[in-house]
Amino acid sequence: MRTKKVAKLSIIALAAACFVAASSAQSADDTAAVEQASTKFYAALNSMFTGDLSPMIDVWSHADDVTYMGPAGGMEVGWDQVLAKWESQAAMKLGGKVEPTQMHITVGQNLAITQNYEKGQNTVDGQPMIVSIRATNVFRKENGTWKMIGHHTDLLQPLEQ
Repeated sequence: MRTKKVAKLSIIALAAACFVAASSAQSADDTAAVEQASTKFYAALNSMFTGDLSPMIDVWSHADDVTYMGPAGGMEVGWDQVLAKWESQAAMKLGGKVEPTQMHITVGQNLAITQNYEKGQNTVDGQPMIVSIRATNVFRKENGTWKMIGHHTDLLQPLEQ
């Protein structure tokens, strides 16, 4: 009787260990995938500075619950409003480049958050503008792909509306 109980406990312990190992592997895979989604977002942001919006359209979810609170201020809710904001920024052709630094990634089952600094330079009214702001990005796993659903940054005074 005692042997059966020990065997059952051993099976339960083995199953738990397998579950933890699978969860850790899934978490590591998702963290890498979120990091890749973030890299694609910042590449899309830099393309947008040249006026090319197509990569930005690809990295975002097109759902009604997405939000954008960028360096010019305001809050856009829903894909149509967020897209309109990106279109107006692309038309500015700010040039330059912005890179994320000191990124912290938190990954859940279907939601992930990145927090980092955005550092670089753009051009506003022909004058160089140094960019050094904080940013929070939110991603959701949609059909197996991490898509951006939220972007929130500090304000940049030259862009404030």
